[in-house]
Amino acid sequence: MTVSCLSEAITQHARAIGDRPALSQGDAVVTYAGLDVLLNRAAAALQREGLSVGDRVALLGEPGVEYAIAFLAAVRAGMTPTPLAPSVTDETLKAMLDDAQPRLIFSDASQSSRLDRSEGAPAVITLDGSSDGKPWLDWLAGEEAQPVVEAIDPATAFNVIYSSGTTGVPKGIVHSHRMREGQMAALSGLFSPEAVTLLTTPLYSNTTLVTLLPTLRIGGSVVIMRKFDTRAFLDIAQKHAVTHTMLVPVQYQRLMAEPTFDDADLSAFQMKFCTSAPFSAELKSEVLRRWPGGLLEIFGMTEGGGICFLPAHLFPEKLHTVGVPAPGSDIRIINEDGVEQPVGETGEIVSHSEQMMIGYNNRPEATAAGRWTAPDGRGFIRTGDLGRFDAEGFLQIVGRKKDMIISGGFNIYPIDLEIQIDAHPEVIEAAVIGVPDAKWGETPVAFVVRQPGATIEAETLRLWANERLSSLQRVSAIIFVDELPRNGLGKVLKTALAEMAVA
Repeated sequence: MTVSCLSEAITQHARAIGDRPALSQGDAVVTYAGLDVLLNRAAAALQREGLSVGDRVALLGEPGVEYAIAFLAAVRAGMTPTPLAPSVTDETLKAMLDDAQPRLIFSDASQSSRLDRSEGAPAVITLDGSSDGKPWLDWLAGEEAQPVVEAIDPATAFNVIYSSGTTGVPKGIVHSHRMREGQMAALSGLFSPEAVTLLTTPLYSNTTLVTLLPTLRIGGSVVIMRKFDTRAFLDIAQKHAVTHTMLVPVQYQRLMAEPTFDDADLSAFQMKFCTSAPFSAELKSEVLRRWPGGLLEIFGMTEGGGICFLPAHLFPEKLHTVGVPAPGSDIRIINEDGVEQPVGETGEIVSHSEQMMIGYNNRPEATAAGRWTAPDGRGFIRTGDLGRFDAEGFLQIVGRKKDMIISGGFNIYPIDLEIQIDAHPEVIEAAVIGVPDAKWGETPVAFVVRQPGATIEAETLRLWANERLSSLQRVSAIIFVDELPRNGLGKVLKTALAEMAVA
């Protein structure tokens, strides 16, 4: 079957496999035939509201079937869905809405009270039918509704995804239809029409979309979790014979620690994905040993550019890396002066492919600052990650550029210290930051989560780690914490750790 876009693919699935579940959550199941009808009804309602191609449509609420349908309907009508993280502060939410300027907002009871309801503010549609807005079912156009088919230029914005915002106000990353369709085409080969994909990460995240959209494009089924829980994950995976899932490293960590994990029947799994945060070699190894099916780590940016694939099940000796550049991806290492570095040298990772963002919404300076131009004139995305290639072409990440510690004039990469501390049997995980130091400029401080029942003291662990590190990498202090602060995608918030260190 040949299709030119996601929306057309869903219509063709509705005709060919109309009874197959497309989206489900709990007892709510929407078949492909039902999804196609609902997309038409919602797209027609958006047009009835006066919206047209390119207009922004915000989504703010808990993950759910209606949320996914509203997103897909906006795409069908040529509008630009703009999902927003519910967990942000009111100040950050206002900044994102001011930046996006949506014409309409899909929300639910958990978020609607935060929205401006004054005259001239965007209309609010409540996906859960709550009263603080127009209820979804009342708002939809009639059963037989057909939206006006609009020509959509491939350069039109497909969506705006706001960055995770670990520092400062999130930036709106604008993806075109050309980029998203190319990305879906490239990833669809990892799925099949028989795929059952379990979504566990937020629907406002690009991490989620890179599994949701290809599954629907190929005709697979998507099961949505409202909130991640280890036992619920295992129950759902068994009930639906889940074949694919995307998890961030902290979710893998929690599943491996779940006492009932080894009792679950996960034999239907074909492929598990991971992205968004550092994934330790030890954790990858444990997942491979205990969980059937392949494990594919994906390294890339929401902004687009090149990506790396590590099929961990095929390269168990390379688990400390994120793999090799995928076909069509050009990934290079540059130094502070923008000069490309040879194999084995550490520097900033820059990447290029046909799937690149249009830019940051309303931030041309930030867009320009995030680009590196190769000698041949092609633009590369600056990832902000530091890494190096080994002799076999595998990429190892050594940390974030902004997190690099400069102590006594020497560069210290936090990951080198974190790996060493993580190796202690009484440690679950560690995060290292640089704090101001009168003698050295900066000095490494480690925040450590211990295993339950651990008795090791901070100074004992510090001395143990420093015996195994070089003289230039010594940890000056260890602070025990119950858990590391993270954002919605499991990334450690090192800015929060810096505030804790000062306190």
